Amino acid sequence: MEIRYRIPRPLPLAVAFLVEGFTALLGPSGAGKTTLLKALAGLLPAEGTPYAGLPPERRPIGYLPQNAALFPHLTAWQNVAFALPHLKGADRERAARTWLQRFGLAHRAEHRPRELSGGEARRVALARALARNPELLLLDEPTAGLDRPNRDQVLRAILYAVEEHGVRALVATHDPELAQAADRLAVLDAGRLLQAGPVDAVYRRPATLRVARLLGFENLIPGRVAGYRPPHVEVATEAGVLRVPGDPLPRGTRVVLAVRPEEVLIVREDRPLKPLDAGNTIAGRIHRLRRMGPVVEAEFEGPLRLILRLPRHVQDRLELRPGEPRRVVLKPRYLQLFSEDEEASFSSD
Repeated sequence: MEIRYRIPRPLPLAVAFLVEGFTALLGPSGAGKTTLLKALAGLLPAEGTPYAGLPPERRPIGYLPQNAALFPHLTAWQNVAFALPHLKGADRERAARTWLQRFGLAHRAEHRPRELSGGEARRVALARALARNPELLLLDEPTAGLDRPNRDQVLRAILYAVEEHGVRALVATHDPELAQAADRLAVLDAGRLLQAGPVDAVYRRPATLRVARLLGFENLIPGRVAGYRPPHVEVATEAGVLRVPGDPLPRGTRVVLAVRPEEVLIVREDRPLKPLDAGNTIAGRIHRLRRMGPVVEAEFEGPLRLILRLPRHVQDRLELRPGEPRRVVLKPRYLQLFSEDEEASFSSD
């Protein structure tokens, strides 16, 4: 399904991209994500396809706003039944309870919204949205403010809806981790679509430095082009010359290398590196460690200061300690190269 919309207010916005399976609409607060979802749902004036001109009640859409918007005076099953006006009596209740069972909420059917956790409330709202048998499911920040167990349950519910019911889902989020679970990704900022395409392709090659930042490339390394050895650009940095895949650039060009914390790797001294990777090693010390649920975040200090994130089981094996000397490797395939003065541009496929 192609989304092609022009919205005059409250935020001027013009976008065109594909929605297939689970599509994430990624961007910071104020980017226009909620504006687009409301326009698709018929709640804001807009021009474009699909659905423009149809009243909200005639659009084949299931819409889950940020606050779930459950009716506080109705039980969970009654909230779901609200989306089943074509059924009556026992058939309507039976269908509503079946939807709740599909999302692991059969035991909460008689509870009202104030008695549900945040994750449960959003799953009830998701069940209600799907009960309409929509052509397109719109979800606005469905995991915002949830702890990890509830967050993971909501994400599984979304994936279930896409995989089991064949519904297209457009999910607005500012969470790069949630976006990685999508089939396709559209990156939005200040009312502009910066890049769109299959999620792996967008993460593998962000179109601009701004896109890379939004995708979670937190480590930014300034440098200057020192040379070119096909297919790698050689970049002089405070940590020495680093190699990164790219096209030739004039010597001396100011650039920025970007790498995600998950892709800064601790060197295992008992495992030799490939020659190309070995040229991109940096010596320093572990400065600080923080446990963050199933991952451990580390700060690395040397010629460069870098943020690392590694699974807890890897930390258990490596036994990193603050103050100890370590080497990290910035593998060329994980580095992204950007011109320092580049401007955001549109890219989609």
